[in-house]
Amino acid sequence: MAAPPTEHEILDVNRRYHDVAAETYDSKWGISFGGIGHQQVLGKLTKLLGPNPGPFERSLEIGSGTGYFSLNLLQTGVIRSATCTDISPGMLTTLEHNARELGLTVETAACDASELPFEDESFDLVLGHAVLHHLPDLDQAFREFHRVLKPGGTLFFAGEPSRQGDKLAAIPKRAAITAAPLWRKALKARPAPEYHGADEDEHALEAVVDVHAFVPSDLERHAAAGGFTRVEVRGEELLANWFGWFNRTLEATAEPKDIPWGWTQYAYRGYLLLQRVDRSLLEPRLPPRIFYNLMIAARKPPA
Repeated sequence: MAAPPTEHEILDVNRRYHDVAAETYDSKWGISFGGIGHQQVLGKLTKLLGPNPGPFERSLEIGSGTGYFSLNLLQTGVIRSATCTDISPGMLTTLEHNARELGLTVETAACDASELPFEDESFDLVLGHAVLHHLPDLDQAFREFHRVLKPGGTLFFAGEPSRQGDKLAAIPKRAAITAAPLWRKALKARPAPEYHGADEDEHALEAVVDVHAFVPSDLERHAAAGGFTRVEVRGEELLANWFGWFNRTLEATAEPKDIPWGWTQYAYRGYLLLQRVDRSLLEPRLPPRIFYNLMIAARKPPA
């Protein structure tokens, strides 16, 4: 049996994968820096931070990718000054390009979340989206989040895969694989081309960069061990997740140019509609562990 990867190897794989993914990341995931993006990001924050979060004078984003959270929050006034970090220099290059296009100013730093190059008590908000599950040493990372936050500062992370939700998501994926040949025939779409070479090897790393899937108590434990209080964990996306993964899996089997605009609009608008159903009907009533994503908010105690 092969030995489990070391912390260094996990970080290296994450760096390599995200460097390769950076150029097409926004288009692959439908990332918006306009009205839809503002609505999506604010919608996540308000679930745990209340209807009018902020404004936060200085924010630090961990694993900021191409800037989805920080750039949208800057535009909406929730944060006034943003520092963005990522293990991947390629992601930060794309983020800096996005910021220039939007006329925004951000600071960036390529670094490991467990060794943040910032002074103690420097930030009012530490946040991230879909990043904790990539970090090999979560206890050390949470200690670093606590160190760089000012007393009374806020911690917020969203988009973290839940263990049970991830298992449930496999059901629509399997159904989509079965339905894909008939779906392509109905849409007159050719099968997706096969790629070979170095780029394919790097993209294949996507399957191994995810180190954790969580139950709510995991996130609560790591936050408490890091010194945080007032910890709250919530689940989000159930119906929207099933719908989204079914459609994404179908689309991945087809030549992208052959997928009709009407299908794309149906998949996108249907996902947004089911997000609203999840938020208003299911998320307040069902246990967090069954949802696909988990989010966490906590506070650093006042001085």
